[in-house]
Amino acid sequence: MKKIMNTDLSLKNLGEEVTLYAWINKIRDQGFITFIDLRDRSGIIQVSVKEDNPCLDVVKTLKKEYVVKIKGIVKERESKNPKLKTGDIEIDLQEIEILNKSITLPFELNEELSNEDTRLKYRYLDLRREELQKNLITRHKVELIIRNYLDSLDFIEVETPILSKATPEGARDYLVPSRLYNGSFYALPQSPQVYKQLLMIGGMEKYFQLARCFRDEDLRSDRQPEFTQLDIEMSFVDEEDIYNLVSNLMKEIFKKIKNIEITEFPRMKYVDAIRDYGSDKPDLRFDMKIIDLKDIINVEILKDEVNCLVLKNLADKYSRKNIDKLNELFKTYTDNRLLNLKIENNEVKTSFDKFITDEDKENLRKYLNLENNDIVFITSGKYEEVKTSLGFLRKHLALEHDLINKNIYKFLWVTEFPMYEYSEEENRYVSAHNPFTSPKKEDVDKLLTDKENCYSRAYDLVLNGYELLSGSVRIHNKELQAKVFEAIGMTIEDANDKFGFFMEAFNYGAPPHAGVGIGIERLLMILQNTDNIRDVVAFPKTLKATDLMSSSPSGVYDKQLIELGIEVKEK
Repeated sequence: MKKIMNTDLSLKNLGEEVTLYAWINKIRDQGFITFIDLRDRSGIIQVSVKEDNPCLDVVKTLKKEYVVKIKGIVKERESKNPKLKTGDIEIDLQEIEILNKSITLPFELNEELSNEDTRLKYRYLDLRREELQKNLITRHKVELIIRNYLDSLDFIEVETPILSKATPEGARDYLVPSRLYNGSFYALPQSPQVYKQLLMIGGMEKYFQLARCFRDEDLRSDRQPEFTQLDIEMSFVDEEDIYNLVSNLMKEIFKKIKNIEITEFPRMKYVDAIRDYGSDKPDLRFDMKIIDLKDIINVEILKDEVNCLVLKNLADKYSRKNIDKLNELFKTYTDNRLLNLKIENNEVKTSFDKFITDEDKENLRKYLNLENNDIVFITSGKYEEVKTSLGFLRKHLALEHDLINKNIYKFLWVTEFPMYEYSEEENRYVSAHNPFTSPKKEDVDKLLTDKENCYSRAYDLVLNGYELLSGSVRIHNKELQAKVFEAIGMTIEDANDKFGFFMEAFNYGAPPHAGVGIGIERLLMILQNTDNIRDVVAFPKTLKATDLMSSSPSGVYDKQLIELGIEVKEK
């Protein structure tokens, strides 16, 4: 028998006797009548209890969050509540049974808590809040859309191992000691990367998985140590096939979840994204490109690359004090100095007047098409640092001045990422995406000789300034894969130790293939208009990767350590 939810009921049920199971959300005693707001997952419904009701004695013992079973008759409300889905009706109480009592909650469910730690400690109570329940229901719906969509295209869902081999490329692994093989360890997967490529070699052709992934890395508001990734891999495809598949999937999700028609999925090369926005995940919901001034002005304190941002009609917001605050913020990102130029009373005023000529001032005014009350922020230095620091400033200014339309969704495919990036920590080149990413055909000969100018067939899908997806056309040739391993400093011995089984599989007819990994939590975070990924996870970890509710990570019994051959030493 199907349980009736509160919001299943409406005026069409008038006169019916119903049984409801729910929590007490609120009690309002008005003397001659008592109202109970009854809450289940679907929403709230009002229960009325008149002063002559035989259940009144039980009702007077009720407190918030008691779990109850009630029977009653559906009737029309005299005073309707348009804010409630059930606002036209109420339940005339006939019977009530207290199924369980509750002590006073550590926080009010209907109030916004500033202390997130309290919410996380009592997450099972936090989950009763309407906002979080809606988030988890939406997550369920999104995952259902994904499965149905990919199934309609003949994709096969395959589970890959959770206990796998440690391959220390990328983020740190979570390691799991083996009891049977003393001194040996499994690793929890950072992604199913190797296994999904092996599935392509195995002839599956179209694979997907809502895969649990684990990365022991420093956390942010949009990261968790364990997360769900929509993993997709296809054989006999190229970038265009991936772009079409994923773009159509996003259209499907946004249509069914938000009732929004997404029509545009523009593309931008990595080098252009860095040049114009100082980021490989630019937020396109607002205009403000980085502008190159190197050939426009000649100022001795501005060396190497000279770039700027223009803030329209906001110069009056920048007093000396506010500019000093902005400079301090900028210094947290770079050692380069931040200069400014304003148009005040139709005059050009700068923070570096003694270094700039009137001619250069006028050149800047004309080149940047400056009007009264505009302000320009200028910095100089090495190319990458100038671009990324202004990219940081661009985002800050947009948030500071509310320049972002939060009701729109702007997708962007960022393509042709560098094959490598230099790691100062490791003193070597490492893979910018992963070492299984195919280089551009014209850059194959540069893999070992010109790493800085070697680009890949990698792509990211960006949404509103967040990296939503990362993927690439994969290497399917053993010799090319070995060459890429060599380029990142991996010897033949290292490659065989870490990926010997994978390299061997290439001997048996590996098809061309490509794929993606889409962060489900990050997608949900954007869909639900929150900037905190923990709001879309049922039982999240803190920024320190701890679970306050269960007090994990925690120590273990000595017996367990002895079985595993592990001795814990103080750091």
